Amino acid sequence: MFSRAEPVFIGLQNFVDIFSDPKVKASINFTLIFTVTSMVFHVILGIFLAMLLNIKFKGKKLLRTITLIPWAMPMVVTGMAAKWAFNDDYGLINDFIRRFNPEFHFDWLIYPWSAQLAVILVDLWKDIPFFAFLVLAGLQFIPDEVYESAKIDGAGAVSTFFKITLPLITPTLLTLCIFFTMWRITMYDLVYAMTSGGPGDSTSLLAYRIAIEAFTNLNIGYASALALLLFFMMVAFSIVNLLLIKRFQY
Repeated sequence: MFSRAEPVFIGLQNFVDIFSDPKVKASINFTLIFTVTSMVFHVILGIFLAMLLNIKFKGKKLLRTITLIPWAMPMVVTGMAAKWAFNDDYGLINDFIRRFNPEFHFDWLIYPWSAQLAVILVDLWKDIPFFAFLVLAGLQFIPDEVYESAKIDGAGAVSTFFKITLPLITPTLLTLCIFFTMWRITMYDLVYAMTSGGPGDSTSLLAYRIAIEAFTNLNIGYASALALLLFFMMVAFSIVNLLLIKRFQY
């Protein structure tokens, strides 16, 4: 006959253990690196792609449709495809590089720094098109008369971008950053399908660590403490974004 131990109240011990757990520290570090790096390039590349798609040219509708294909793919499918693409022997990435350097050999998902880079690159490839389309919607609300007036006043392309386009779409950008930042912080499926948090714990995002503790290690209390930590991280990033929106609101 099996006996079940009585539950013991441990107070705040789970929260104390978080700060001495090297796996959690690695997860927090990569979550911050992943979120900040991904969002910086989402904004830079998203604006560039949106402006490219905003140009009037023949075949614009077709290009817009093609651009959305990566975003339309499920994240788990993208992660599994990326796992094969970054393989040294038969991966698409190294096959392309070997066309210029036949002696090139590198297994991207073996080393911590390259695995982290690969995860960030796949995330950017997957979600930048969607980000760009939302920025594109903001660009199309800017009246053509504004650009015509700037052109008459002698403003160049660079000056027009920094003095007209960027200030007018900044509130839209900051609002988008709230949602995209939350999606980055709570990312789970890409890491699950692509690296399983490895090598070691170098690509274990905090949401993935929570899932491992809850459903693999069956450490529900500890996973709940980590989930609360994740919630406070989301609140902190949201407050920063909201303050920036207030600062740049016109």
